[in-house]
Amino acid sequence: MNLFTLFISAMLINNIILTKFLGMCPFMGVSTHLDSAMGMGLAVIFVIFCASVLSWCLYYGILVPLKMEYMELICFILLIAAFVQLVEMFIKKSNPKLYKQLGIYLPLITTNCTVLYVAMDNITQNYSLIETMVNSIAVPAGFMLMLVIFATIRTKLQANDIPKPFQGNPIAFVIAGIMAIAFGSLAGLV
Repeated sequence: MNLFTLFISAMLINNIILTKFLGMCPFMGVSTHLDSAMGMGLAVIFVIFCASVLSWCLYYGILVPLKMEYMELICFILLIAAFVQLVEMFIKKSNPKLYKQLGIYLPLITTNCTVLYVAMDNITQNYSLIETMVNSIAVPAGFMLMLVIFATIRTKLQANDIPKPFQGNPIAFVIAGIMAIAFGSLAGLV
């Protein structure tokens, strides 16, 4: 597969939030402010990239030669948990304001199905290490792009007069649906 096609497809066309509805908890929870959306997006990029590449190396370097492929799920979960703890400690030390804004959503990256999905999908799709790296950057970059776009829209919505039944999450879900339709139209791009 062409690496550029893989990147565009994973980031825009098959966006993890808009097509698979994975990672909706941080998508809805952290997207109320642009700076917290950016912080969460960067943290997810770091965790997904590192965990996916190391998971690929662990799978093909240790589990396959030892014929222990059945251990992939538990090994991947342990790797993801370790990276999230690393990111959490780093953000807490370097940017306490961002740490406070992200709140519960930062440790929840451990259980964010997006992170585990990418690590498992790289193995399922039988990607090479280079394809794994491209996919592991494109998917969280698409995640971050959607967080930033959504946070920008939600910030604008707060300044508008929205009917009471649609205020808060209802209008957010309507906007998310419109975004899914808009990005779904890119399907013929590659």
